[in-house]
Amino acid sequence: MTQPFFDRLTDQVRTKKTPLVVGLDPRWSSLPETLKSVGDSLAEKAAAYRDFSIGILDVVAPLVPAVKPQVAFFEQLGWQGMQALAEVIDHARKLGVLLVMDGKRNDIGSTAEGYADGWLGESSAWRGDALTVSPYLGDDSLEPFVQVASDRAAGLFVLVKTSNPGGKMLQDLTADGSTIYQHVGGLVERLAADSAGACGYGVTGAVVGATYPEQLGELRALMPHTWFLVPGYGSQGGTAADVAPAFDANGLGAIVNSSRAIIFAHARDEFANLDWQQAVEAATRKAIDDLSSVATIR
Repeated sequence: MTQPFFDRLTDQVRTKKTPLVVGLDPRWSSLPETLKSVGDSLAEKAAAYRDFSIGILDVVAPLVPAVKPQVAFFEQLGWQGMQALAEVIDHARKLGVLLVMDGKRNDIGSTAEGYADGWLGESSAWRGDALTVSPYLGDDSLEPFVQVASDRAAGLFVLVKTSNPGGKMLQDLTADGSTIYQHVGGLVERLAADSAGACGYGVTGAVVGATYPEQLGELRALMPHTWFLVPGYGSQGGTAADVAPAFDANGLGAIVNSSRAIIFAHARDEFANLDWQQAVEAATRKAIDDLSSVATIR
């Protein structure tokens, strides 16, 4: 029987000795020029996104526990982009790296069931090991995702305290003496505690941004059974010191995403003498070393 997702993630973090996750966020304007030379039709862009993402996977799969494809960048290219995403997923599966699908899906009733069925687990159409989910429609909207994730040994990352500045407009509002993000965090923690596996973490994780380190530490204390996905490190300004509060006493409990700072490292002055894949590897290793200063994995 397949291990629960967060047990597998724990094993991978310990094996790779890093919490770093690389985001696959292909953007046409930022691609290496060699990949853009074929043309800029939707089909040609989709092929470039596929080749770029597969090239990143070949470099980072031996180094990190998981990758996080951002569905939007493939989706914007129509069916050709989604076909490219399917090929990227297939390649990641062959390499054995865990897939956190960043689609931020949700709805109610049968529509939520459809999203969950389509995205979660190796037997699903998209074969995601985990999926990002919005909680805005309430607790009943999460139930289909929790059920499917539990049945298929998959995982969820529910948006709790996001890294963007505008998130506070809703997330920091107070209701019944607590902020909205605290209410959502409490729900996610209850679901996680009820489904905790051998690693001590349950089926529901939380997205909590590195750009709010004080709240990150607050939520870590309030959510001991919840694994965090931490965006905002790197190009968004979050530092290793900012993400430090996300980890538990064993250096576990959080994965830290970096996208642009790694996948477009060829544009950084410090890597100007390297080809684009060499720059990706150098930036990945640099981020791994940086995070090792705040997460001693046991």
